[in-house]
Amino acid sequence: MLGTFAYVFKNDGFLGLYSGLSASILRQMTYSTTRFGVYEELKSYFTSSSSPPGLPTLIGMACFSGFLGGLAGNPADVLNVRMQSDAALPLEKRRNYKNAFHGLVRMIREEGPGSLFRGVWPNSTRAVLMTASQLASYDTFKRLCIDTVGMSDNLTTHFTASFLAGFVATTVCSPVDVIKTRIMSASPAESHDGVMSLLRDVCRKEGVSWVFRGWVPSFIRLGPHTIATFLFLEEHKKLYRLIKGL
Repeated sequence: MLGTFAYVFKNDGFLGLYSGLSASILRQMTYSTTRFGVYEELKSYFTSSSSPPGLPTLIGMACFSGFLGGLAGNPADVLNVRMQSDAALPLEKRRNYKNAFHGLVRMIREEGPGSLFRGVWPNSTRAVLMTASQLASYDTFKRLCIDTVGMSDNLTTHFTASFLAGFVATTVCSPVDVIKTRIMSASPAESHDGVMSLLRDVCRKEGVSWVFRGWVPSFIRLGPHTIATFLFLEEHKKLYRLIKGL
């Protein structure tokens, strides 16, 4: 990880570390908005304060929300992977997308509309796992903190539950992240016959250690992201209830 940072910084300077920022923002606007929105709507529709949902119900709602989010965010996710990978590639192999929208236009023109959904199935699988392990685990950990440990519904509880949710989500999604990244970053010439073909090649060359390759940088990214997301979400809920008088 440190070697990649050094290579990118040496060749592209400080701004090279933020390559793909526009694609990352577009991904959050499509993927995260869809999965969080659908999940909260399902929770409010099927449950009430007098009958809180159990873990299986939370997981089911989260899986459905994650699948829709994965479909909605796949084009931006492909761009995000490619633009971030560019900085670590030699100059002659870079795609050099100027921003997310420039990348979308070039992908459609050069590779066809189907390229926007490259890796959609592993990505949707990852979105299902991420949403189930992140949202469902957060609600479960929060309830445990309040009902079992005796903590109040406050910032400390939200931080604790979101930290644990980030740990669970990183661990559950690590294998799919590896597969998704390799499929999306591959050129047409490097494309595999399918996910099973890629799995066979990876297991043959790297053994089972590939399952948690990059876990630490993933947690460094996903841990703070999960904490910030849920802290903001909880404060947003409080503000919404205050405005609506709920």
